[in-house]
Amino acid sequence: MPRKPRLFVEGYPQHIIQRGNNRQAIFFTDSERQQYLAWLGEIAEERGLRIHAYVLMTNHVHLLATPETPDSISRTMQAIGRRYVQYINRRHDRSGTLWEGRYRTALVDSESYFLVCSRYIELNPIRAGLVRRRRDYAWSSYRRNAEGRSDDLLREHPVYTALGPGPEARCQAYSRLFEDEIPARQMAAIRSATNRGGALGTEAFLEAMEARFGRPAVPRPRGRPRKK
Repeated sequence: MPRKPRLFVEGYPQHIIQRGNNRQAIFFTDSERQQYLAWLGEIAEERGLRIHAYVLMTNHVHLLATPETPDSISRTMQAIGRRYVQYINRRHDRSGTLWEGRYRTALVDSESYFLVCSRYIELNPIRAGLVRRRRDYAWSSYRRNAEGRSDDLLREHPVYTALGPGPEARCQAYSRLFEDEIPARQMAAIRSATNRGGALGTEAFLEAMEARFGRPAVPRPRGRPRKK
């Protein structure tokens, strides 16, 4: 069965996940994380992918990014994937693939899910038990978005910019968002949509996307439907 084309709407961000093969590690040292981010920034700039949030976990990567063209994501992920796996294979005297097949994406309704998805991404180290405080994890966008630290990889999204009249006000407003937990239904929606190539948003947004693409924006569960 041919793969369904990925959802793309000009100006809308997407949540992207790239995992290690069999969920194995893809980062072994801090220098490798630094190299990945340096190449990602360079390649994303060339391919027209504006990155707003990210986290590098041990065996996977999350990005929240807005593609300028329908192939901005694919060209970026293919280029960084090839370059990084060659680097790791040489560095660790290994061969073969590093990645688990295709990267996964979900189209994000900016107004209703942009900030939720950004927080979801930056909370990964907390959920994984890697750190107790968000600011203690060096390999995410939290320090830039919530504390204003320099990060050349990131580009501000209009929803983030609207949080305040200047950088300090935006950081403070963004940091306050973390005082509330992300509702379980939103967590489940993010995971389901990204793993199955769907969309995240309000009912009206999902209906508009279904009409636009002629297919369900919220992928149906796999397997046979239950009998009534």
